Amino acid sequence: MNITLLGCGRWGSFIAWYLDHNKNNVTVWGRKNDPLVESLFATRVNTYVTFPDSIELTNDLVYAVKKSDIIIISISSQFVRDLMSNVCKIDGYKSKTFVLCMKGIEDSTGKRLSEVLEEFGVPSENIAVWVGPGHIQEFTRGVPNCMIIDSKNKDLSSYLVDIFKSDLIKYYQGNDLIGTEIGAAAKNVLGIAAGMLDGLGCTVLKGALMARGTHEVARLMKACGGSEMSAYGLCHLGDFEATLFSPHSHNRMFGEKFVKGEPFEKLAEGVATASAMLKMAEKYKVDLPITKAVNDIIQHKKDPKFVLDSLFARNNKKEF
Repeated sequence: MNITLLGCGRWGSFIAWYLDHNKNNVTVWGRKNDPLVESLFATRVNTYVTFPDSIELTNDLVYAVKKSDIIIISISSQFVRDLMSNVCKIDGYKSKTFVLCMKGIEDSTGKRLSEVLEEFGVPSENIAVWVGPGHIQEFTRGVPNCMIIDSKNKDLSSYLVDIFKSDLIKYYQGNDLIGTEIGAAAKNVLGIAAGMLDGLGCTVLKGALMARGTHEVARLMKACGGSEMSAYGLCHLGDFEATLFSPHSHNRMFGEKFVKGEPFEKLAEGVATASAMLKMAEKYKVDLPITKAVNDIIQHKKDPKFVLDSLFARNNKKEF
């Protein structure tokens, strides 16, 4: 199978490496004049994987899209619109299968990423998402995990599960694209919250964060038209548990370092996603206290301990 990977960060590079090992013909596209892309293309080495000669590397977006029927996108969520503004100029792009491998919501609009692709004319039946728990450092050591592929087109998700499956990753077929996208994105926000608790010396509160945070996300899923049960599956709770105590999670580490006043230079998708989720919450009239707390600390520079105390000072209420 010919598969093109748009984006070659740490997760995108792993996907390319994984699919090549799964006996697919893989082409990786990266932007010109990007130092990280240039380094990868020159050495064929990312931090965690080494590309074999069988993986083709290119800066030519037109060539990369036209070559394959399956186009996997793995870039920062906030740049999907910019990428699609160029992809939509390529003849035949609407007939391609697009698989989104990012966990985020567009901050400027509060839209799910599949909705952004639909804005550019990609038929909904040609769009799938690939999310779930797992860290590259563990996968490359041969530690298996489970992930989920979801789409409005159930035949497509079943087809992709069959193509992508291996002994390393067991895939489940989702049946709630709205919930899957929201849950995967929200995991990063709660991952930041978990890191903040670590940084404040309140690690014991992670149990409460997991329980209440998942319930919060379930409310948002339901209000947006998805199934609240998706919050308790692989797209959210399963992935969140893999993040909660992990030294590999960028979002957890960002949260810890942020409350300690230490720099963190790597991408933490949850920063923009917290703001985007609050836009969704306003639209659908949903209360997201933990998400708001994370956003207040990061964007409004509120004192982390004050915000945490404020969460505990909320009025008494029934758990469910």
